[in-house]
Amino acid sequence: MLQITPQHQLYIAIEPVDFRRGIDGLRHSAQSLWQSDPFCGHIFIFRNRRGTSVKLLNYDGNGFWLCQKRFSSGKLKWWPSTLAQATCLRAVELMIMLQQGYPKEANVPEAWHQLPHTL
Repeated sequence: MLQITPQHQLYIAIEPVDFRRGIDGLRHSAQSLWQSDPFCGHIFIFRNRRGTSVKLLNYDGNGFWLCQKRFSSGKLKWWPSTLAQATCLRAVELMIMLQQGYPKEANVPEAWHQLPHTL
């Protein structure tokens, strides 16, 4: 089971990707977009062109997880459009975004004590 925690480093692709790509295609996208090792345990997040689906790629030490959420109705209400918006997104805000909400309007309090990114 894939669990998104505050310790996870999130990498969000601002531009949509071709969702015909599987694990290997998205792994290569992660390497080229962020010059990051996809085997590092970070969560790489992608969306399709229409905003009706999101994919998360994560390596857990034993293999890759590729999770896809296709919305039964509607589209993503919000997706980061700048690098600054994408890099400051927290795990709780990602969960709100995946429920078709607006993370910045959810009024989630700041963390009392910032957790280090250990994964």
